[in-house]
Amino acid sequence: MSIHSKGAKVVTLAMAAALVLAAFTGCAKKEAAQREFKIWHYESDTGAMGIAWAEAMKQFQAKHPDVKLVFETKGFEQIRQTAQMILNSDEAPDIMEYNKGNATAGMLSKQGLLTDLTKEASARGWDKTLSPSLQTTCRYSPEGVMGSGNWYGVTNYGEYVMVYYNVDMFKKADLAIPTTFADFEAACATFAKAGTTPIVLSGAEYPAQHVFYSLALSKADRSMINAYELYQGDFSFAGNPAFTYAADKMLDWLKKGYISKDAVSMKAEDMGVAWENGKSPIMISGSWWYGRLVSEVKSFEWTISLFPGNKMSPGSSGNIWVVPEKSKNKDLAYDFIDITLQPDIQALLGNSGGIPVNADLAKITDPKIKELIETFNKLNAEDGIAFYPDWPAAGFYDILVSKIQDLLIGNDTTEQFLASLDKSYKEGK
Repeated sequence: MSIHSKGAKVVTLAMAAALVLAAFTGCAKKEAAQREFKIWHYESDTGAMGIAWAEAMKQFQAKHPDVKLVFETKGFEQIRQTAQMILNSDEAPDIMEYNKGNATAGMLSKQGLLTDLTKEASARGWDKTLSPSLQTTCRYSPEGVMGSGNWYGVTNYGEYVMVYYNVDMFKKADLAIPTTFADFEAACATFAKAGTTPIVLSGAEYPAQHVFYSLALSKADRSMINAYELYQGDFSFAGNPAFTYAADKMLDWLKKGYISKDAVSMKAEDMGVAWENGKSPIMISGSWWYGRLVSEVKSFEWTISLFPGNKMSPGSSGNIWVVPEKSKNKDLAYDFIDITLQPDIQALLGNSGGIPVNADLAKITDPKIKELIETFNKLNAEDGIAFYPDWPAAGFYDILVSKIQDLLIGNDTTEQFLASLDKSYKEGK
């Protein structure tokens, strides 16, 4: 072979190698462009969280233009009922919204279906952004009990129970909005004496147990709450001073006419409508009513406060973002969570009627929404989030509803009521 032909062969091989390399690079770019990132959540398009997460997706897409973002809306029950099966398959999304608690996220973490986010929480500062009480629903022990252990989810909004006041009715009665529990009861006595039931209450659904729990919290401390909710120590309803006080106080309010005997059969929706219609000056319920009241109450001035005198209130973080263990794009999932916690997304959530956990209040424009967030921030800063009374045990929501009804209609004494709750709590736990 001549040197010329040998050189030609070398050139030919080099060209072939270059073509192969170019083809390989092209395929790599094509594969990168086809990388899919799948998100599931169950918020409505017009709700505060749905609006905020939609903007977070736009920002994510701008940050990752080569990624194909695939978003699917799922129903709450749809995810709850199929999560275990889906997350055990190759159909798992890369990130999804999921409900917090022992029976949901805790169970999946225990089964090894969720990614441990502990290192990311530290590296990205999520453990600094979220207060210890908000972290409770993000962290789960090896047994799947919330409140300690590793991070398996990240929350980015909050909720809590408060007192709603009809300011016009208070002014007409020449009363100031209460700042102490003594003032609160004195106002109730004034309204009752004038023939107005001061507190509208639903005993057929969740509101009555939130009032019962709020009263107990006035005599409780964090260690009792953690024993009750998180199994961190011994807890019993029977003979418990805080819950004994709460049960006795509800009976006292019923006797004095501060709550109506009809409350036992009233539904939560009927309670809210009655308060909107000015039937009673006080309603004790959650922040989930707030946006609706801002839209619907036009005939009177109203305001809110935490339960007078309490340092703790029923409440929690919102639902959590979880990253399935089978996620193919965990790095992208972490980026998305990070975006949802950024101050601009959090401000959008707040201005849309939600409760952000990392927003600049100066960016919240509606004064009513600002009031909602400021009150939550005060509660959060003082480690006052006490979760919900039905959380600790399976089936406990229905037990609380029926047993509080039994208490209010006289079927149970306080001692019988607490003994019954104790039995159900321990069985459900």
